[in-house]
Amino acid sequence: MHHVDMLSRRRFVQMNAGAFAAGWIGALAAAESKSAPSLHLASNEFSWQAFYRRDNRNFSQQLDAGIQDVAASGLNGLEPLVVDDKQLEAMIPLLKQHGLEMRSLYVNSTLHLQEQVEPSIAKVLGIAARAKLAGTQIIVTNPKPIKWGGTEDKNDAQLMVQAAALNQLGRKLAAMGLTLAYHNHDSELRNAAREFHHMLVATDPKFVTFCLDAHWIYRGSGNSNVALFDVVKLHGKRVTELHLRQSINGVWAETFGAGDIDYAALAEELKGLGIRPHLVLEQAPEKGTPKTLDPVEAHHRSLEYARRVMACWG
Repeated sequence: MHHVDMLSRRRFVQMNAGAFAAGWIGALAAAESKSAPSLHLASNEFSWQAFYRRDNRNFSQQLDAGIQDVAASGLNGLEPLVVDDKQLEAMIPLLKQHGLEMRSLYVNSTLHLQEQVEPSIAKVLGIAARAKLAGTQIIVTNPKPIKWGGTEDKNDAQLMVQAAALNQLGRKLAAMGLTLAYHNHDSELRNAAREFHHMLVATDPKFVTFCLDAHWIYRGSGNSNVALFDVVKLHGKRVTELHLRQSINGVWAETFGAGDIDYAALAEELKGLGIRPHLVLEQAPEKGTPKTLDPVEAHHRSLEYARRVMACWG
């Protein structure tokens, strides 16, 4: 065989080998793309505020850079903490610019005092109307306590006013094509959880759904998984949104991962009820939380773990 023929054959083999390799890599990439998690995961703005605060920064005052960080972490969306509709005017264009959705938003309300019910509902409805134009579907509200961080609890009359107001708000949001989700912290679980349970027992499930913040239930019940899973058995069918936060030995972890709450079991429990809630990471640092990661990396790791542990909904 001539030398030229040998070179030609060698080149032919190399070219075909390269083409085969390229095709195989392309097929593998396509397969990986098809099998990539399609689970939509957002985070609550509180998480970013807390991580920024730890670094002596202010998320709200650095909103453009902050939303860039949210996108850089790999999250699909952000659940903002909304004070008024003007705040949304600044945030919505930035979310759109960085490819982030706003499927839900979080707004506080004052519903236990009769004289504040109507103005508080009107405020929430104004925010909701603007948010709906940006694709929001769920309005999460936490009726304010008598005092944030305080020890005074609402009395029975105030609880009845609050439950009626939640029903009223839920009906008005439903008429707008939106879903109301009730959210609680740990204070509502004091005194045999009378506030928490009354908000769900005394409201209409058609108009008041439940944002299950698993760790506030866990912490408010004295770090009890038994209480958390009992709440799921009692109210799980009303869950439209699930807030994800993890702790280790009772202290919030730096990232969402293995820890005190068995989230895989929680996901399977909700799936067994036929529930597929909107998933919102709310992992945040507190006193005692390790400080080893910047906000973007911390959220990226939380996101990766959440996609794996919540895979039953993928």
